Amino acid sequence: MSPMPKTKAKSAAAKIYAVVGSDDVEVKQTAAELAEKLKPADAGDFGFEIVDGAADNADQAATRIRSTIDALRTLPFFGGEKLIWLKNANFLGDDQKARSAAVQAALEELTATMNAGLGPEITFLLSATEVDKRRSFYKALAKRAELQVFEKLDSSRGGWEEEATEMVKTRAKKRKLQFDDNALELFVLLTGGDTREIENELEKIDIFLGKERQVNVDLVRELVPLTRAGVIFDLSNALAERDLERALELLRQLLDQGESAIGILLAAILPTVRNLLLAKDLMERHRLSRPHAPFPFISAINRLPADAIAHLPRKKDGTVNAYALGIAAQNAHRFSTEQLIAGMQACLAANLQLVTTQLDHELILTEVVVKLLGEA
Repeated sequence: MSPMPKTKAKSAAAKIYAVVGSDDVEVKQTAAELAEKLKPADAGDFGFEIVDGAADNADQAATRIRSTIDALRTLPFFGGEKLIWLKNANFLGDDQKARSAAVQAALEELTATMNAGLGPEITFLLSATEVDKRRSFYKALAKRAELQVFEKLDSSRGGWEEEATEMVKTRAKKRKLQFDDNALELFVLLTGGDTREIENELEKIDIFLGKERQVNVDLVRELVPLTRAGVIFDLSNALAERDLERALELLRQLLDQGESAIGILLAAILPTVRNLLLAKDLMERHRLSRPHAPFPFISAINRLPADAIAHLPRKKDGTVNAYALGIAAQNAHRFSTEQLIAGMQACLAANLQLVTTQLDHELILTEVVVKLLGEA
């Protein structure tokens, strides 16, 4: 989520620190806070030196690296301690600038300087948002530095919602905002785990509420922009809650926005029906209670034996994608098993119709939704 940092702690004597990763908001904020903490008391002009790592080209990048090396080798003029911060380095990635011979040679020299050991008066901090972890410099940095890595969440992979939810909870707590469960789920889907977006939208809600601290789903819908992911999430919710009118409205909205019918079927309708069926089967087979929020159901799934969950959808890391099942478990009681099986069959039939016939696509999807939700 932002994602919790992966931290590799080193001996405090090393006095080398690095904050890197694709989440530029977290990297810049964390590095600034760390610099303030590491800066010697009463540092003045000679105890704290910043080298701007945002270079325009390879030659400039090599110059900035060598300026850093010179600073690391120069003792404070008036004794005491000194912090050198190579800030916002943009030549550690995998672009033409980073691959240049001049930059690689300068980085080798910087590596040698770190390996030789810095003086006890020197503290080195590096921050960068574009980092190629295959490079020898990064590997040397990982060995020598107290390293914090902040990566953006990939909302295209399963299971990201759990990390994003924890991130939103943490940031909302700092602002003393209290989200209803449904409001939290919608906010997470609308912001997609993007740190900058989360911060911007939380600030907007914070200002709008004033002294009031409670955030409900209607407020989230009113203030947070409705993205494609948000509409799909809303459609999934409407299906799970058996809200036929809203489901059809959102279906038309997606089609009007240019979304393909097959995309809507495979991204929203089919996964919702499948998760409802899986959740209902788990609840009936293993006597699991209907949860008030996804996380208790996740805990319940994790306590089941391996053979009981072998058939469940998996994330890239091989673990069960339990968050979506947790949401489904909140609504599975609205459907019978037979209705959900019929819904799966309707989805498969619609898939075949969409790719093999010239029937109206909205009509095909409407029939699926009505078959699923139309009967009490």
